Amino acid sequence: MSDLQTPYYVIDLARLRVNMERIQRLRERSGAKCLLALKCFATWSAFDFMREFMDGTTSSSLFELRLGHEEFGKEIHAYSVAWADHEIDEALGYADKIIFNSLGQLDRFGAKAAERGITMGLRLNPRFSTSGFDLADPARPFSRLGEWDLGRLEQALDRISGVMIHYNCENGDFDLFDAQLGRIESEFGAFLEKLDWVSLGGGIHFTGEGYPLDRLADRLKAFSQRFGVQVYLEPGEASITRSTSLEVTVLDLIHNGKDVAIVDSSIEAHMLDLLIYRETAKLPQDGAHAYQIAGKTCLAGDIFGEGRFAEPLKVGDRISIADAGGYTMVKKNWFNGVAMPAIAIRDENGTIREVRRFSYDDYKASLS
Repeated sequence: MSDLQTPYYVIDLARLRVNMERIQRLRERSGAKCLLALKCFATWSAFDFMREFMDGTTSSSLFELRLGHEEFGKEIHAYSVAWADHEIDEALGYADKIIFNSLGQLDRFGAKAAERGITMGLRLNPRFSTSGFDLADPARPFSRLGEWDLGRLEQALDRISGVMIHYNCENGDFDLFDAQLGRIESEFGAFLEKLDWVSLGGGIHFTGEGYPLDRLADRLKAFSQRFGVQVYLEPGEASITRSTSLEVTVLDLIHNGKDVAIVDSSIEAHMLDLLIYRETAKLPQDGAHAYQIAGKTCLAGDIFGEGRFAEPLKVGDRISIADAGGYTMVKKNWFNGVAMPAIAIRDENGTIREVRRFSYDDYKASLS
């Protein structure tokens, strides 16, 4: 694999290209624009590779917004659940479009955006979604994410030119997407036709194997033509799925009723999203020798999951954990002071190059 010291994430550009080419095909056939959702993946050393296939970035905070502006370029959408007084001026300095979460935020900051000539939008909450997790459901009861009342939305029409509607979550079912977009057309169509652009957010798993990409493209094009709007998508996981792995090394082997391999990484610190949603990591499953793969922090539940291997594991063996890009690298942390994984890129010729290694000084600098 590589002689780099584990743990490290490695972004495989050949695999990333597969996703990028599907995004490009969708853009060309549908006319939709695709913005990288930095809340999912913000490893900017890959941006030079991704830039030619995408139209820009969308953000959830001032820091993401600035990163997109500085390192990706092209079209920059600025969204936050709530902008603060001390950050709005800086945010407007980076944004091409600013999307306010509520009518209250638009009332508060819209005049400043208008003075700067920044295009404005609102988040529209359709009150349904495809999320299977209440924690991540933007349409959960009493959701704070967006406006849904048509009367309130129409109060903004003289100031906004578009809306962002985020209601998909790992949705690989085109028919479900089609049906729910039909609900949006039925319930909000008279409002949408007064706009110039509509972002349908992220969470559409259109780069997955077997997804009917052309059907999606044609559906988006029909939506765009019906309402006379520019359609945007905000792919996060779809942009980088299957492109990145976390490489770890076995440090110890124990038997406590089952065989356990302790590795030099941690789900709590390095794949936190899996712990939050109680999911297991994508481990090798290609042999007769079963092991629980566990992390090295003091958290009792610091367990990646169950793997199967062709040969018995031994101390010093390396294990590759797949799909460690989306909502993973952006959530890594310094829990227990465990060494942060380095970041590497596998070029399309197979060469692996390290682009960042973290040190004790980085750990110390994250505190005070």
